[in-house]
Amino acid sequence: MAVKTDIEIAREATNKPILEIGAKLGIGAEHLLPYGHDKAKVSQEFIKSLGGRPDGKLILVTAINPTPAGEGKTTTTVGLGDGLNRIGKKAVVCIREASLGPNFGMKGGAAGGGYAQVVPMEEMNLHFTGDFHAITSAHNLLSAMIDNHIYWGNDLDIDERRIVWRRGIYMNDRALRDIVVSLGGVSNGFPRQTGFDITVASEVMAILCLSNDLADLQKRLGDIVIGYTRAKTPVYCRDIKADGAMTVLLKDAMQPNLVQTLENNPAFVHGGPFANIAHGCNSVIATKTALKLGEYVVTEAGFGADLGAEKFFNIKCRKAGLKPSAAVIVATVRAMKMNGGVAKADLGAENVEAVKKGCPNLGRHIGNVKSFGVPVVVAINHFFSDTDAEIAAVKAYVAEQGAEAILCKHWALGSAGIEELAHKVVSLAESGASNFAPLYPDEMPLFQKLETIAKRIYHADGVIADKSIRDQLKAWEAAGYGHLPICVAKTQYSFTTDPTQRGAPTGHTVPVREVRLSAGAGFVVAICGEIMTMPGLPRVPSAEVIRLNEVGNVEGLF
Repeated sequence: MAVKTDIEIAREATNKPILEIGAKLGIGAEHLLPYGHDKAKVSQEFIKSLGGRPDGKLILVTAINPTPAGEGKTTTTVGLGDGLNRIGKKAVVCIREASLGPNFGMKGGAAGGGYAQVVPMEEMNLHFTGDFHAITSAHNLLSAMIDNHIYWGNDLDIDERRIVWRRGIYMNDRALRDIVVSLGGVSNGFPRQTGFDITVASEVMAILCLSNDLADLQKRLGDIVIGYTRAKTPVYCRDIKADGAMTVLLKDAMQPNLVQTLENNPAFVHGGPFANIAHGCNSVIATKTALKLGEYVVTEAGFGADLGAEKFFNIKCRKAGLKPSAAVIVATVRAMKMNGGVAKADLGAENVEAVKKGCPNLGRHIGNVKSFGVPVVVAINHFFSDTDAEIAAVKAYVAEQGAEAILCKHWALGSAGIEELAHKVVSLAESGASNFAPLYPDEMPLFQKLETIAKRIYHADGVIADKSIRDQLKAWEAAGYGHLPICVAKTQYSFTTDPTQRGAPTGHTVPVREVRLSAGAGFVVAICGEIMTMPGLPRVPSAEVIRLNEVGNVEGLF
């Protein structure tokens, strides 16, 4: 029997009008701004009205380091939300928006899969409600206003050699990493070197995802450091007088997007910073809104727990005052075999020894998440090729780590295949076992924070950084930014900065290539190894097979 593709399953879904989905959460039609029939934005007025309500319980879904074998973190997030609703809990899913760049590159979509998806899948993976286009426009408005200010006399005495604000684009394009602008003579301005970052790495994206409301958004935008004067004093976005216009561009983008799962349960899909080059979490405003509306909120953090979960705990929860009740770590038998040295082509054959050999990667993530004081359960995302012996090996290993692994078949069966995990999550959340605390205190020096992440999360021996980087961190501390958390930009494929090093390596070091101050977002970015803030397309990009068929439907998106 042929297995249906994700897009075929999504097209066969019976979607309810989005006003009905809003009504399930008590959101009146007057507080929804529909984008068509199956998606809508929630008004700021309604969100403000929720202030006095108690919060539901927050559940984080994270994963092992991603492999070409696939893990299914978003699929499990959506499936668990459906599963909790199935067992009688009022649950809301909160995930990130997909990015066009990876969709047309190699990652594919970001709406879940199989019978655990959020719909409308095609629109979510393309332009959706235009949030990312608004973020790109706001980012580049600031870029344009900086160069315009210099062209018309440079009253702020900005040192063109010390402009740190780059440009942004909503696509993978390695040719734009390093560029020269303003060529062509006097009328085009003053030539200088700059570059583009992908929109999901933009500080504007991070700011939108960490802001509580429009006033907070404008303040944070104004706090962006765009460069330095010839006297080496910082120049802020508010000095360029761009913060007001940027806020106007982001007014609608700031409103959370309400959609639904295949089982017609509510889901907020809002924001989308990458976890390998940014902080990797959906928006604070969507999460907080969901917590006021549901008994349980299931959210995800990007890539493996060493990146997404660490940043969710140390940045998002710290900044937003969130206290997660439990965490789910997603793993697959196939990924365990890959970590155990099996080639992708050979993953279909049973290999219990390889599973056992690959399990230490999972074990390290379990220990890391527990170190934040949050109780953990492992979700084994089931593949048809998994054997009973391989599944038993994973369960036995996880039991040795003091946790439980539960087989989940939500991809094939929807909520019916994940009931056991839903009951376990409720048990953990209601036990009161969570004693969440970030990994380091605000007052710890910046370089020591970076070392703490490297040693305790990556299990590295230390951090390698030039004197210039250490001096820059000290200068930011002297300027009043020492309390900020660290956001590490690092490969998602390994605990190390080498993407080929799978498993649970030790004895490695973390080389820091560059540090960037995101004063508006409220963190310091440490760029490690060869990670790029502007990805390139692969040799054979997914865009080559994405097209409209004869009846006008999208093909090749997944």
